[in-house]
Amino acid sequence: MSLSKVIAIDGPSGSGKSTIAKKLAESLNVLYIDTGAMFRALAYSCDQRNIPLRAGSEMDDFLSEINLEYGKSQDFLIGIDGENLTKKIREHNVSKLASIISQIPQVREFLLNYQRELASRVVCVMEGRDIGTVVFPNAFCKFFVTASVEVRSKRRLNQLNEAGDSDLSLEQIMMDVKKRDESDMNREVAPLKMAEDADLVDTSDMELLDVLNSLKRSVEDRAKGIGITL
Repeated sequence: MSLSKVIAIDGPSGSGKSTIAKKLAESLNVLYIDTGAMFRALAYSCDQRNIPLRAGSEMDDFLSEINLEYGKSQDFLIGIDGENLTKKIREHNVSKLASIISQIPQVREFLLNYQRELASRVVCVMEGRDIGTVVFPNAFCKFFVTASVEVRSKRRLNQLNEAGDSDLSLEQIMMDVKKRDESDMNREVAPLKMAEDADLVDTSDMELLDVLNSLKRSVEDRAKGIGITL
């Protein structure tokens, strides 16, 4: 199997992988693809339309009728049928819904094809939870980004505070993070795990700039070694 021009960044919720992926793509001047936003958008839209988050004809109809749009900008990252969902998918309950919908085979197949089409022609940074294990097992560069539960929970609390949604305590968020980790790691379909050929990056005690510099060097070295032009 030939190597794909994908830089795969996987890891648990709140590990900083989204921020890292965005900044890394910017520094390398390549496309950034947020797969988590896609699952969140589908979950949010199903919730709004009262579509059950389970396999079945209703989900098949939903996926066949919608127009998923990946805008690739800060103001419009993701939308469905013309509605900009970029901010709405960051609401607190959407994470849990996204974790549920990500286990539905039809949804995974729908997004897998969509993601592979987006990444088929250009070098890109793609982040999620199974990019290096399922979606692009042939990615030329793979990282598994993680951090301690406490650090990830504090990051989530800061996000909620900045969004004006600060009703939850740190302890409550830590419980949510632990439950989410357990669900993601033990699910039957594409459980969260590190690819055997991925580099482990623990960001608990690292500054963002140090993480970016390390990953950028690794990507550039690997790209040069196999003849990929960034």
